[in-house]
Amino acid sequence: MPRDENFLKANNARHLWHPMAHPADSQRNPPTIVTGAQGVRITDINGHEVVDGVGGLWNVNLGYSCEPVKAAIAAQLDKLPYYSIFRGTSNDAVIELSGELRDFFEPDGLTRAFFTSGGSDSVETALRLARQYHKIRGESGRVKFLSLKKGYHGTHFGGASVNGNANFRTAYEPLLAGCHHIPAPYTYRNPFNESDPQRLAQLCLQALEDEIAFQGAGTIAAFIMEPILGAGGIIVPHESFMPGVAEICRRNGILLIADEVITGFGRTGAWSGSRLWGVKPDLMCTAKAITNGFFPFGAVMIADHFAETFEKDETGRATIGHGYTYSGHPVGAAAALACLAETRRLNVVENAAARGEQLYRGALALQEKYDVIGDVRGGRGLMVALELVGDRTTKAPADKTTPAIVHETAYKAGAMIRVSGPNILMSPPLVLTSDDVQVLLNALDAGLSAL
Repeated sequence: MPRDENFLKANNARHLWHPMAHPADSQRNPPTIVTGAQGVRITDINGHEVVDGVGGLWNVNLGYSCEPVKAAIAAQLDKLPYYSIFRGTSNDAVIELSGELRDFFEPDGLTRAFFTSGGSDSVETALRLARQYHKIRGESGRVKFLSLKKGYHGTHFGGASVNGNANFRTAYEPLLAGCHHIPAPYTYRNPFNESDPQRLAQLCLQALEDEIAFQGAGTIAAFIMEPILGAGGIIVPHESFMPGVAEICRRNGILLIADEVITGFGRTGAWSGSRLWGVKPDLMCTAKAITNGFFPFGAVMIADHFAETFEKDETGRATIGHGYTYSGHPVGAAAALACLAETRRLNVVENAAARGEQLYRGALALQEKYDVIGDVRGGRGLMVALELVGDRTTKAPADKTTPAIVHETAYKAGAMIRVSGPNILMSPPLVLTSDDVQVLLNALDAGLSAL
């Protein structure tokens, strides 16, 4: 029988631990219980409807009413609800999807797919395949990984080890050995005290060169980075940065892994974040928007030269001892096929770029109005962050209650936004309208005025 609001709030944390939350806090503070969604809006148990400025969790690019994906899932459940693609078996949906992904990512130089259950799995897969690649080539000493401080790469041990945020590391140490970090091109806060994006990019690249020299290029397997850092605060590097990283990596025989779990499939205003910066990575991690969030699914896309190293091996070292029960799940593959077709049909990159610019400009206007906004980041698609401070001169972070007040008030005013430390993050569906963006901005205005 249906449970009422009070029952659900009282029992939410009694038998359930929430990800990314303190269990006791979840017990003290009942969450928003979402019970419905339509278009770019979600509805809670009280019937309150808001524009979803979070896009689920960076993944519902096409909104909640994407019928082609829902229909594909239902049809595939009737036809073949599951079968493994471990050695010796496959399914028709995943074979078709691999061809469609090859066409989609061909401009990025990526022609093979290894299927996973989500973003953390994709990162883990890329890290493992990177080490194996070097072993096949006779460079078994290349085992280390480099990444950016402030970067986010999921929550498996490998991903946590290359993560650049202590919140996802400290409680789980010791982590994977051989993971080293360089400063992120984060103009608002960086160890060089450099606010010019181009000069900062060069300083970070110099730090990368220095770390490679210190570690020894022959010990490093790969560098992993997000083309635009997402969960770390939507840090948009200068256009010279990722191409510079790619050049340094290739010169030193180091693989470049692009973590595009967030940036893939149009969010940046380009079909991939790598394409935005004109870079062809060796491996690309994808998930989230690949099925519009409707089914847990992901894919690591693989460059031609990388694939050939495995496919031409005759020693047996290229046998892949890695995979997931749900790799290439036929329902996920069917969802991804429908989602990819709809993503192309709607050409969401154009709307992502236009609405992203509108949201970014609106956030800059709010910064002019409210001193609590120390920094606004975005301008590349539908990814915008407001960093809240207690003092603009010292850049001291805002009190912990400040983002919470903005979040709560904005929600009452019609928008779901996301709080991450001192940051307000927005990553709405790529199909939202100009009016929807204005709802987000008005709600933010209301939240900030409540301080």
